Amino acid sequence: MDDLKSIIRDIPDFPKKGIIFKDITTLLADAKSFQRMVDLLAHRYIGQHVDKVVGVEARGFIIGAALAYKLGAGVVLVRKPGKLPAETFKKTYDLEYGTDTLEIHTDAIKPGEKVLLADDVLATGGTMAAVVDMVQQMGGDLVECCFMTELTFLHGRQKLPKGKVHSLLTFD
Repeated sequence: MDDLKSIIRDIPDFPKKGIIFKDITTLLADAKSFQRMVDLLAHRYIGQHVDKVVGVEARGFIIGAALAYKLGAGVVLVRKPGKLPAETFKKTYDLEYGTDTLEIHTDAIKPGEKVLLADDVLATGGTMAAVVDMVQQMGGDLVECCFMTELTFLHGRQKLPKGKVHSLLTFD
């Protein structure tokens, strides 16, 4: 995994001073690394009969769509308010300073469907916890929350269902 981690570039002081941003665009742009990352994530879920993969705006769309393709599943988008054209289910959740809202189409997940949630990075866990709540309220059966990378020092997995988190790469 160190070879994949080494491709992710650090951007110091972005988006603000003192933050070291993990820029995954370098891994996504490298065809062999991107393919390997998707294959490694997908391998975990082969045979689990995933019905839908939910990608969280915006980079989660990339991970989610690739996983859905590999698993023969449908892909569902979770977006910021006002971006989805049909009737939506909304979830407002707390951030460190304020709140945010996400939306999903009300007909995107049917009760009992096996749903895999996908995003690029697990940081504080607040966004994915909101998505877990939405999927469960819609009757979806949560397979797992999967991430390309996890910033373990932010303890985001503590906000997610125990035993339902998988991260391919971790940064301490």
